[in-house]
Amino acid sequence: MADENLELNELDGTSPPDAVGGDQSAGMNDLSEIGDLPGSAKDLEAVYDIPVKVSAVLGKSTMQVSQLLKLGRGAVIELDRKVGEAIDIYVNNRLVARGEVVVIEDRLGVTMTEIIKTERASS
Repeated sequence: MADENLELNELDGTSPPDAVGGDQSAGMNDLSEIGDLPGSAKDLEAVYDIPVKVSAVLGKSTMQVSQLLKLGRGAVIELDRKVGEAIDIYVNNRLVARGEVVVIEDRLGVTMTEIIKTERASS
C-alpha cells in the first residue's frame, strides 16, 4: 500500500512533508529558518580572523615509489601542465579559482584570473 500512495503522490504533484524527497519548499530550503543573512561586510567581521589554508598548485605528477626514491638534488619532475597554463588555487582543499604566477619584488605570487563557482550540495 505504501508504494501505491507514493505513486499517487508523485502523479498529482503532492507528497507528505515528511516523505523522502518530499516538498522542496519545506525543510532545509526554507530560508525563514536560517535567520537574517548578512547585509554588509560589517556583518561578516566575526569571521575575519578565522585562518584558512590557501594553496596554489602548479601541477601534478604520478610516479612509483622506486622512482621517487631515485630523485636527488637537481632532479626535474614533469608536471601535467603546460607553460602559461592557469594554475589551480585551493582554499581549505576546495578549488575556488584559477590564476597565473607573478613575481612581486623577489617573491612569487599568484593573481586570480577566474573564480570557480561550485554548486552547493544539499545535505
